[in-house]
This record gives sequence, C-alpha cells and structure tokens, in this order.
Amino acid sequence: MGKAKALELEVGGRAVPVSSPGKLLFPDDGITKADLAGYYARIAETMLPHLKCRPISMLRYPDGIEGESFFQKDVPDYFPDWIRRAEVEKEGGTLEMMIAEEPAALVYLASQACITPHVWLSLIDRPQRPDRLIFDFDPSGDDFGPVREGARRMRELLEELDLVPFVMTTGSRGLHVTVPLDRSADFDAVRAFARGCAELLVARRPDHLTVEHRKAKRGGRVYVDTGRNAYAQTGVAPYAVRALPGAPVATPLDWSELGRARPRSTTIANLFRRLGRKDDPWADIDRRARPLAKAAGRLERIRE
Repeated sequence: MGKAKALELEVGGRAVPVSSPGKLLFPDDGITKADLAGYYARIAETMLPHLKCRPISMLRYPDGIEGESFFQKDVPDYFPDWIRRAEVEKEGGTLEMMIAEEPAALVYLASQACITPHVWLSLIDRPQRPDRLIFDFDPSGDDFGPVREGARRMRELLEELDLVPFVMTTGSRGLHVTVPLDRSADFDAVRAFARGCAELLVARRPDHLTVEHRKAKRGGRVYVDTGRNAYAQTGVAPYAVRALPGAPVATPLDWSELGRARPRSTTIANLFRRLGRKDDPWADIDRRARPLAKAAGRLERIRE
C-alpha cells in the first residue's frame, strides 16, 4: 500500500481513484489517505443526510496534519463531472462550490486530502434562509465540565422558547448546540436571535460563560460563540474527521450521553462501535424544525 500510486474504491456504483493511498495523513497514528477514504465510504449513508444540498468548504491537508492546510471553497476544474456544483454569490461576484450527494463524493474528497468538510447553515435553493442555528461552546482551558454545563443551560433556554436543540462534540475542544429552523427567517434575524440567547445565558451564568471574543478577556470562562450564523459561514459537518492526533470525529450525541462525553473520545477507530449500539441521534433533526419568530418574541419578553 505504501508504494502504491493509486487505488480505486468501488463506492455507490462508482470507481473512485484514491491517489497516493499510502500517504500518512496522521503520522503518529499510522492513518493513511486510504484509511480516511475507507472511513468516509463507510460513514457516508449516515453522514450524507447532514450534507444534502449544502455547499461545502474543503479543509485540505496535502502533506497530512503536520503540514500546511488551506480552505478551498471553489471546485477545481479537474474535479469529475459527476460531482455536483452550485453557483453561489460572493462579494463582487460568484463562485462554484461542491455539494456532496453520494458516497463517492466523500471518498473523492478524501482522495484530495480534504480531511474535514465544513458545510453551510443554509441549503442551496434558499441560501439566505438558514435551516440551522449554531451555538459554539469553546472552553478557555482543558476542563470540559463547564462546556457541558453551558450546553445544558442553553438547552433549557431553547426549550423554554419552544425550540428543539441538538448537541454534538466538535471533535476538537468544544460542543455545538444546533437548532433546526423552518427557513422562515433570514440570517439577520437568526444572528440577532442567537446573540440575544447567548447574552441572556451569560447574564444568568456570568461567572462561567462569556460572549467576549478576545481570549485575553474571557477570564477562564466558556465562550458562547454565535458568529457562525451568517451567510456563507460554515460549521464542521457531523461525522467529519478533525485534523488532530487520533483522528477524532465530530459526533452527534443524544442529550443523555452528554455527561459522559469527551471532546475527542470518538475517533475513526471507534465510531462504528458506537453506531452499532446507537443509531444517529440526529436522524430526525429536519423533522424538528420550528419557526424563529415566535421564539424571538418569547426571548424578548423574557429579557424585558
């Protein structure tokens, strides 16, 4: 394998070439590009519903996680014709971005050393109307307990507002609390609502949480980040691999699992044992979407 120049993986009826399959992407763990491609082939059925119709930003590591990385938004000309492209607006023009519609697309991304796909919070047919709202809980230190507690408090607030929150380890340091929306509100409204929720939560827990962007002013508190809630911003895709030692995976959780969760405990080596015991906790996330307007009204009354 280490000397092979390429291999082909049969995925969903397509033969997908994987170049330099023996290249070590995670040198300390012995994880190769072929291993990464195999992971994405296997997780595709579970992962693809969370990517459907969403533009992808590709975080690529041509020389593995110890080398240089870069985000690529536009689809290169050499990508195969069967990969879906979508034209999106950007400042001063447009660009073509990739959308993953089939398992072969995820394998092809792995062949391009895209370790971590990031996805938009809106769908391509109505890009200015998000169907996801994300709160990112980012710790100041290594203690994960305050992150869990902050996520629980946000869940309580969101349920008080008659929304349905979901939780996911990011595979890095923190947690995402994600809210499915019915796309009746635009990004301006969603961003303002997210900020209002974060500020209220911080007011309730000022010693433990903060909305201070600058790390030097956080004072050891957990940062409640709402900055992803804007047009063309992205979040790490559920079940995406992170470019960190051990190849941790961004892992959707059931809320009952949060007390045992660790930020990087689920990896490509053990994820499928987990899925063998528990189906995807986010499988019904789209069916739990709610309108934002009523929740925003409730939030304003609480804050008065």
